[in-house]
Amino acid sequence: MKAVYMTDRGRIRQHNEDNGGVFKNTSGQRLAIVADGMGGHRAGDVASEMALANLKKRWEEATLIQTADEAEEWLKTAIENGNTLLYEHSKNVSECKGMGTTVVAAICTDRFVSVANIGDSRCYIFNENGFQQLTDDHSLVNELVRTGQISKEDAEHHPMKNVVLRSLGTEETVNIDIKTIIFEEEDLLLLCSDGLSNKVTEAEMIEVLQSEQSMNEKAATLIDLANNHGGEDNITLIIVEFLDSGESGDGL
Repeated sequence: MKAVYMTDRGRIRQHNEDNGGVFKNTSGQRLAIVADGMGGHRAGDVASEMALANLKKRWEEATLIQTADEAEEWLKTAIENGNTLLYEHSKNVSECKGMGTTVVAAICTDRFVSVANIGDSRCYIFNENGFQQLTDDHSLVNELVRTGQISKEDAEHHPMKNVVLRSLGTEETVNIDIKTIIFEEEDLLLLCSDGLSNKVTEAEMIEVLQSEQSMNEKAATLIDLANNHGGEDNITLIIVEFLDSGESGDGL
């Protein structure tokens, strides 16, 4: 397995409030995380950084994950703990009042991937069955689409597209979506903030992912596309690839 993480401020924002990375536990298994912070007075980057640091520390101390149930329970417990940390911090530090962050995190083993998400940062799978979004956006626009009030086409340009209904740290308790899928040789996993998914079409993502470029080149190309399409937001992504047997892994 190999992975690449990349983030970019974009062309408009003064600060990058996204955070992310790929980390190994004591058994060498990987946890990929993308967090997109929100909140005034630069509190967004505080929220995403705190969420990332909490998950990173817990994962680096974690032992071998052997089953999907273990992976899902680890994600649930760790993210709920992170929510408490952020919520208490926002109550006690005035400049961080109301801060929050999206989180999409994936535990990647050599048999399965368990994915957890809150907010509108996404996880996709690209394999022999095609390209599929694994996560559901916890956003106002997605709820309007789901209930048939607007079309997917309308959603692309809706004025309230950035309104998130669920995030880490904004409420005392949090509802986390978690699912597990089989991860097989040559499968690709893409995690990203909405700075990528709002600007780069699925067709463009597929074209880049199936290209002969290296992992780093694919990541850079996707960020370039988002910037070329406006780059109004921070752009963060992780690509994880399950290698053929015998191929040596590199990257993160």
